[in-house]
Amino acid sequence: MTDPAFAGVLVSRPDIARLVGVRRPAVTNWERRHADFPSVVDPGADIEQFRADDVLAWLSERVIPANARHEGEAVGTTYGDRFRAGLSGGSAEGLLRTVEQLAGPEADRLRGPMSLDRYLLWLLYLVVNQIVEPDDGLARAVNTIGETVREFDPPEEVAPRRLLTFLADALDRTPAAASAQESRAAFDHVLVLWRAAHAREGGAFFTPPSVSRVMAGALAAVRPGAVRVYDPFGRTGELLVAYLDAVVEQGGSALPKVWGRVPGSLERQVAQWNLRVHHGVSVRLGEGQLTPALDPLADRGAFDVLLTNPPFGRRLEPMAPPPYWTYGVARRTEFDWLQYAVSLLAPEGRAAVLLPAGASFNAGAAETVRAGLVEAGAVECVIALPAGLFTLTAVKTQIWFLRPPGPKRPADAEVLFVSGEHLGRQLTRTEWTLTDDDIARLVGEYASWHTARSVGRPFPGTPGLSRAVPVPDIVDQRHSLDPARYVRPPGHGSAAGAPGPDETRDVLARLSEELASLHARAGAADAEAARRLRRYGL
Repeated sequence: MTDPAFAGVLVSRPDIARLVGVRRPAVTNWERRHADFPSVVDPGADIEQFRADDVLAWLSERVIPANARHEGEAVGTTYGDRFRAGLSGGSAEGLLRTVEQLAGPEADRLRGPMSLDRYLLWLLYLVVNQIVEPDDGLARAVNTIGETVREFDPPEEVAPRRLLTFLADALDRTPAAASAQESRAAFDHVLVLWRAAHAREGGAFFTPPSVSRVMAGALAAVRPGAVRVYDPFGRTGELLVAYLDAVVEQGGSALPKVWGRVPGSLERQVAQWNLRVHHGVSVRLGEGQLTPALDPLADRGAFDVLLTNPPFGRRLEPMAPPPYWTYGVARRTEFDWLQYAVSLLAPEGRAAVLLPAGASFNAGAAETVRAGLVEAGAVECVIALPAGLFTLTAVKTQIWFLRPPGPKRPADAEVLFVSGEHLGRQLTRTEWTLTDDDIARLVGEYASWHTARSVGRPFPGTPGLSRAVPVPDIVDQRHSLDPARYVRPPGHGSAAGAPGPDETRDVLARLSEELASLHARAGAADAEAARRLRRYGL
């Protein structure tokens, strides 16, 4: 489909190369290899040119490969997105620039006494309406608020019609032809800021984007063609969006059907916006419990892929064991979620669950559940992540990759341990992120191990990064699943055996980190209690 906005505009091969950020020979190769590449308007002209609208339509069908994307370009960005933005002289970036101003330098002035998280949520609401209904979405949104004000006369801080009218006018002055890439970038910019502000107000901690990409990319790689995908504690849909991104990036022919549960109505609304903006899908999301043992029959069916970042570190009250506690009694929420995830998998399904680092080595009931999972063959891989990936907390986390155990554990069963604690780069004084190369390395280790296992070939691992360990060796280590226990930098001696001074220091350091994370969670709980008390004027 051509774009009438560029009708009559002509571009040469060098123009196309410059606008989409490729070398001149790449355009010639496209022309030679693809019979449907647009034709030259006048073959006899001194400079051969093409209709820009035809070129845009052709380029819009070609997704930019991961290794060719520019910094800040989202998964699914096409060469057509670049071409459109470049051809319009940068005006297509108007939506993103406007959003950056409204969510940044202008936010404190505009919101007045309104809390930042509430202001950003209203802005996110308007951005979504601008994206999904570019013709009249903003006007309809403001009119809806106006009708609410006239009917119920709510306080201005509840339904700030004047503020919304100003924000809508500012967004409406941006070009209507924003590309899909720019729309996603504008939405994500506000979403990230809102999630941070929401967490500071005592709200939930959301999954960092780089962690979401590791979890989703790994599952998409080892379980291609999945049809049923589920997140039982979906927060704002970030893991489901990341999984669909990974399917697109890896060349999936069709998007799977996704489901999920979220903590509450606010998260459900944001998650639905997230999925709509990024992939154009409308998803029905239920509301779930803090831990599945409180409603063990809420979910039925078998899923090809399950990925989740559940609440962890909270003690469970004594209760009748739900039917899926086949590996041991769970005293903390994370070990309830682990067993629940395994119980929901289809025969060839895979799960990724984000957990605190302490879950891999804590003793007592935690060790009992770990032992049951390991000896049943339900644990495939554990990836240790660097500290500082989460906003407002330095808690260390790990990703557990799970599978449904068969009737009998294979004689050569093993677990892959990946130690990524040394990876990442610093964003701020307290916050870190995984780079694209880090993500590719972590995903690649698990995918390569999985491929080796599927063809009966031993996996050599990567010194200082990964090692496959037979289950009997893990049993000898009291079922510890901490990658730091098995993966050592080159030259640091044996990975197993009697603990030496270095290992003892590692254990003490991990215990200190766990204590720090408990203090952080206690602080978050205090903030949540204070927020709820303020709601009632206390």
